[in-house]
Amino acid sequence: MNFEAGSLFPRLHSLEKDFTRSEKKVVEAVLDNPEEVLYSSITDLAEKAGVGDTTVVRFCRKVGFKGYQDFKMFLAGELSAGNGDDLNILSTKLEKDDDIDTIIQKIINTNMKALKDTAALLNTKDIEAAVSLIEQSRSIYFYGSGISGHTAADARNTFLRVGLSVNALNDPHMQAMSAALLTPEDLAIAISHSGSSKDTIETLRIAKESGAKTICITHYSKSPITKYADIILLSGHKEGPLQGGALTTKIAQMFVIDILYTEYCRRNPEKAALSREKAARAVSEKLY
Repeated sequence: MNFEAGSLFPRLHSLEKDFTRSEKKVVEAVLDNPEEVLYSSITDLAEKAGVGDTTVVRFCRKVGFKGYQDFKMFLAGELSAGNGDDLNILSTKLEKDDDIDTIIQKIINTNMKALKDTAALLNTKDIEAAVSLIEQSRSIYFYGSGISGHTAADARNTFLRVGLSVNALNDPHMQAMSAALLTPEDLAIAISHSGSSKDTIETLRIAKESGAKTICITHYSKSPITKYADIILLSGHKEGPLQGGALTTKIAQMFVIDILYTEYCRRNPEKAALSREKAARAVSEKLY
């Protein structure tokens, strides 16, 4: 597997639900002191994690490396480039004695990390393919629930401005009905941070069975929703106690949407500009 610089630690988080209990112990040992891993044999790391050597090998291969040495070489490059500097950043832990200035900085750090992690996880070819589907589709439906439902609505509003036929539904019954009526000319984009939301998964399954093209935006690359997606776009952010998933998760998801939107506008500058102008004129009289 070819890895982008800065993608290792976000990838470990995105595969979290796919690791076995023993493999998670290896992840914890690596994240606890990645520098020490560079000078550790496979047996050293196994002993620190409390697992066998074979578990370390399985972990390395599941992440995408040939073996432990291959993993260590890439880890060394990540650390030398400073990509592990934020592993223990305060942004993921709220302390009782934190003052307002500290809280503000932690939130900034958390949101910046979400953007950086998303950039590291996204694949250029997947983005290009996703935008091509957006261009080719008769209509586009965004699906999501909870916070992801709000992201779906914002995505609809974003693409509506450039003249596309878009909709966003967050009621489970309406989602299912609309998905059943999609055709091969339509596109369904499902948004779920966990990739495990039953209603959203079911909606994407129905859309795929109806013949529609399908895209999912999720944090976990092996989550259930990916089974029904033609294209998987990963948004980076491991939910922590400070944010509760609300703001930072949505920022990461909207970052993906904004990339798709910007690339669409780059490919279709005249149509996008004309549509934005018409949309702006339509609401101009509603402003003081």
